[in-house]
Amino acid sequence: MSTSRPRLPARTLLATLAVAAVSGCAVQPQALTADERQASVAADRLAMFADQEPVQGPITLQEAMARAIKYNLDHRLKLMEEAVARGQLDLSRIELLPRVVASAGYTARDNEAASSSRDVSTGQQSLVPSTSSDRERRTADLGLSWNVLDFGVSYYQARQQADRLLVAQERRRKVLHLLMQQTRQAYWQAVGAQQLEAKIDPVLQQAQRALDDARKVEAERLRSPLEALTYQRQLLDIVRQLEAVRDELQQAKPRLASVMNLEPGRPFSVVPAGALDVPPVSLGTDRMEETALLRRPELVEAQYNERIGVLETRKALARLLPGVELNLGGHYDSNSYLVNNQWWDAGLRVSWNLLNVFNAGTIRGAAQAQLDVAKQQRLALNMAVLTQVHVAQLEYLARVRQYRMTRELDGVEQRILQQTRNVASASAQGKLEEIRAAAAAMMSELRMYQTYGALQGAYGQMIATIGLDPLPQSVAGSDLRTLGEAVDASEQSWTRTVNPGGGT
Repeated sequence: MSTSRPRLPARTLLATLAVAAVSGCAVQPQALTADERQASVAADRLAMFADQEPVQGPITLQEAMARAIKYNLDHRLKLMEEAVARGQLDLSRIELLPRVVASAGYTARDNEAASSSRDVSTGQQSLVPSTSSDRERRTADLGLSWNVLDFGVSYYQARQQADRLLVAQERRRKVLHLLMQQTRQAYWQAVGAQQLEAKIDPVLQQAQRALDDARKVEAERLRSPLEALTYQRQLLDIVRQLEAVRDELQQAKPRLASVMNLEPGRPFSVVPAGALDVPPVSLGTDRMEETALLRRPELVEAQYNERIGVLETRKALARLLPGVELNLGGHYDSNSYLVNNQWWDAGLRVSWNLLNVFNAGTIRGAAQAQLDVAKQQRLALNMAVLTQVHVAQLEYLARVRQYRMTRELDGVEQRILQQTRNVASASAQGKLEEIRAAAAAMMSELRMYQTYGALQGAYGQMIATIGLDPLPQSVAGSDLRTLGEAVDASEQSWTRTVNPGGGT
């Protein structure tokens, strides 16, 4: 037996506890310092634009879409949420395994753990004080336990988490659809801005020179004051319109850069536009509705949520069953009084919460109510999707009519400008008419590109509305070239889907 008498450091322990308690009460809110915020801003700016392939040459529509897919922060956030859901699924799978717990401990006391017995008949002490435990003991345990009820509940939870992973994937699909629509519209607006930015400065300079000449004429009183001021007013109105056009043009490329996650203010160019053709759509409304009901991410997500509701009902019913727990363990105790310091044991335990039997109807009803809500949400989404299909189709047709009208009007304005230049004289009135015609042609061309960008946006919205994906199921790589080729292949698939007849 052990004869040592260790003395526990009681005062030291009490002092430690007191210090810990005081320290806990002393915790106060601590605001970030200016240096910490500055360091965070610098780190965030680096992280936002890190590890991006550099821009080499003019950007095509396919490259713009590839950059949006790879670098857009909203899409990257959904990718991370999907990764988190995948990690949660892995954790839920671990919950299906039995629990294996290992523990070890050490205990010591400053006196003997002695006890005596009392005779219940006489009330007298029947045995002298004795002990069967060392003052110092070391223990170790390794136990395996498995609860059949918990396994059943964990099984349904794992299946629910698997469906939540699929929900996260559908939400990423939805973000990707909206992102492609925004990229398409922003790209064509940037194309128009690039086409016009080189044309607007000469017209502005011509108007400014004419305005300077008009001010000199007014100062030298070569014309009547009212006529000179009226002429200046007309020129200033043209300059104001051209300045507004230039301001609008300057916002087009930053919008596209934001979608592609390019650093603001970084110069880049886009591929000059060729023929601004109307994307053909000949798919019937019935087929659009059918395709949308099959492929829209929101509807697929709703089906997964409904399946999660079914599993919630089954999980609630599983909790009503008795729990059966199996135990198996190995133990060690250094107590010198024990005959066997090492041993194994096994056990079986059955438990049942009888209150669940009385509440079975309530529990089952609550789970069924959740399932009914999920079904009703899916039906409401179906109606919303059908409405969106019709609205998207009408929007596309309206944009086609607007673009064709605007393109025809632009052709007329360009011919008017040419005729005005041919007959313009050296007089002030001739210059004014030429400048006015140039400004009108400039704004007409701007409206044409804007309308075409809106048309491409409506086309992208219709593609997203019927649930066509911008990427195939599998992509060979994640570099921009591979992503761009995948986007191009998907777009050809879109064209065959929405224009099965191949007409224009």
